[in-house]
Amino acid sequence: MAPNIPCKKSRTSCVFLVLLSSVLCIVTTSAELQRFEHPTKEDGSLSFLVLGDWGRRGEFNQSEVAFQMGRVGEKLDIDLVVSTGDNFYDNGLSSEHDTAFEESFTKIYTQKSLLKQWYSILGNHDYRGDAEAQLSPLLRKIDSRWLCLRSFIVDAELADILFVDTTPFVNMYFTSTEDHTYDWRGIPSRKAYIQTLLKDVELALKMSSAKWKIVVGHHAIRSIGHHGDTQELIKHLLPILQANDVDFYMNGHDHCLEHISDIKSGIQFLTSGAGSKAWRGDMKNEEGLNKQGQRVNFFYDGQGFMSVQLNPTRAEIAFYDVFGNVIHSWTTSKLLHLIM
Repeated sequence: MAPNIPCKKSRTSCVFLVLLSSVLCIVTTSAELQRFEHPTKEDGSLSFLVLGDWGRRGEFNQSEVAFQMGRVGEKLDIDLVVSTGDNFYDNGLSSEHDTAFEESFTKIYTQKSLLKQWYSILGNHDYRGDAEAQLSPLLRKIDSRWLCLRSFIVDAELADILFVDTTPFVNMYFTSTEDHTYDWRGIPSRKAYIQTLLKDVELALKMSSAKWKIVVGHHAIRSIGHHGDTQELIKHLLPILQANDVDFYMNGHDHCLEHISDIKSGIQFLTSGAGSKAWRGDMKNEEGLNKQGQRVNFFYDGQGFMSVQLNPTRAEIAFYDVFGNVIHSWTTSKLLHLIM
């Protein structure tokens, strides 16, 4: 809707101004991702948990992981939870009335510390069902914690968390003869969708003045797990992240926990896709990845999750197993620039 502009000039001038304001409104909003503000703590810090590939009605240790998340979440006084996709197995939700939503989410993550806002994106398994059901406002009425969109930004003051819909990038979902169908109703033109999304991501990162820049996608950019690297993301998304000083890329898809460093740019690739069923012993060639300018710091092929603690000068990442034990941690610091 065009803004209401007071006008004392001629009718022609008024019409021109209204049309101009409409055009300006379209120009300024058409290339912007929806943004949600999330406050930090009073001391300016932010903490959250990251979980992926989880929704199995409590099975495959999903309930055990959820219990430990609640315990760690209370200890860290978390502010929110990030879901990296594949929220409901095996084939997403059948509709917005699917009981799997409550049986795999509401009735599983019940501890007090997890009763915070959950920010979620779609994974490839979610696209196998009614993808738009997970985007429906009706689910937020069932459980107000739930917020799932294709791509969006969480503005958490000291951190911008940019969620990117990575499934449409992957060629095999459009060309494979495997016995799966995907819900592409919201993506009438794949090429146009990807081009617009990449422009939106680049613009958002360039304009960001946040101390920490975080990008979340379902598919790994770098991984030594079952699926390995996602070549389409290496080609199209990674150069944008490298050019815009992104600190962390967080993903699921591989059912494991990983920490891989991009030596050239400093991006940390963090996989947290172990929310339920894990793939024991399924690991690709670590030496091959190390030769590509990456450094594998940690790989774990069991269930678990990740925590992130941020303040203006320090970030601490920790990975936990199904028993709540810290099995890998890593910290980094940034200089605090003071204006004199």
